[in-house]
Amino acid sequence: MQSRWFELKPKAINLRKKGLSIVKIELLLGIPRSTLSGWFKGIELSQKQKDKLLQSKKNALVEARKKATLWHNAQKNNRLKEAESQAIELLKKINFSENKILELALSMLYLGEGSKVDKKTSLGSSNPLILKFFLSVIRNIYKIDNKKIKCQLNLRADQNINKMKKFWSKELDIPIKNFGYVGVDKRTAGSKTYSSYNGVCQIHCANVAIQRKLVFLGEIFCKRIVEKYSGV
Repeated sequence: MQSRWFELKPKAINLRKKGLSIVKIELLLGIPRSTLSGWFKGIELSQKQKDKLLQSKKNALVEARKKATLWHNAQKNNRLKEAESQAIELLKKINFSENKILELALSMLYLGEGSKVDKKTSLGSSNPLILKFFLSVIRNIYKIDNKKIKCQLNLRADQNINKMKKFWSKELDIPIKNFGYVGVDKRTAGSKTYSSYNGVCQIHCANVAIQRKLVFLGEIFCKRIVEKYSGV
């Protein structure tokens, strides 16, 4: 019994002899690949045609990977937008004028990133946003004056000290004269630093009393949450 594509067989064979791929012929004529494979069994292609087909396969694979990457990136961007949207909706329900909420947020940050060894309240980060948040809240709640805020930098060997001081001074709105000690990691000599990395800025801004309060607040809050949801 002849297949419904039998009348197209001569045309398909002619295209194959010209060096077209099975996939290409399938798309042009609408004939199933399994049928074409049977028709083409006895057809010998020249080495030039084989090389051309092989290159076409490689090109198609490259294009497929590019499309897959674009698709995955688009999906990732959609998920990021959704996560951002959810965060914004949640934040709309929070009253940022309540100092107790700000202080609790500050305590959690300090519990994770702040110094617990020094006899002062200090926190370091390479992320300007974290330090801006720290300064904004601690200035608002504890009324810390700029004169009492001191900064030190920890840099890599190829970073310019004056340039980094200017960067952090501008980012944090703190006078350059408030910047003191600068530590340079000599182990990084000979290794190029990413342009987006501006070292670590350590802020010292208050006495140990505030440090203790923040640490206790963060720890007690964590313990109470653990107790509340333990075994749930």
